[in-house]
Amino acid sequence: MDRSDETRGTPRFSRADHLGDLLVGVFQRVALFVIGATIVWSAASDYLTMMRAGHAKLDDILLLFIYLELGTMTGIYFKTDRLPVLFLLYVAITAITRFLAVDMKQLPIESLLAGTGAILVLSGAALVLQVAATKFSPRPDDHQQ
Repeated sequence: MDRSDETRGTPRFSRADHLGDLLVGVFQRVALFVIGATIVWSAASDYLTMMRAGHAKLDDILLLFIYLELGTMTGIYFKTDRLPVLFLLYVAITAITRFLAVDMKQLPIESLLAGTGAILVLSGAALVLQVAATKFSPRPDDHQQ
């Protein structure tokens, strides 16, 4: 269905389109607040557990970094409406590192190699995304020309 008014060349939106856009936007904002609150709640709960224990182990600290990355990713998505894929890679790298650090003594060598290989692949993907963002992102000067 063509949404352009052929006589004036202006876009035409129905009330249903506006309502749909509004509902999607409201759902997205509410979902982001719920996700953000869940991250804060989970991080606070785990932090209180560490405080009660009187110490934090390496896996606890790595878990806090995962919460930080998830919170940052949620905040960026809230502000820009773009999902920062790079942060998903950071979360995956940190989660695999946490898994390897905690269970290293019990894991067979194949699992250690698979985990370190996965970290290497994810790190390569993060590097490719960073280079692509630097090389192909529009510069402020591009808009003026």
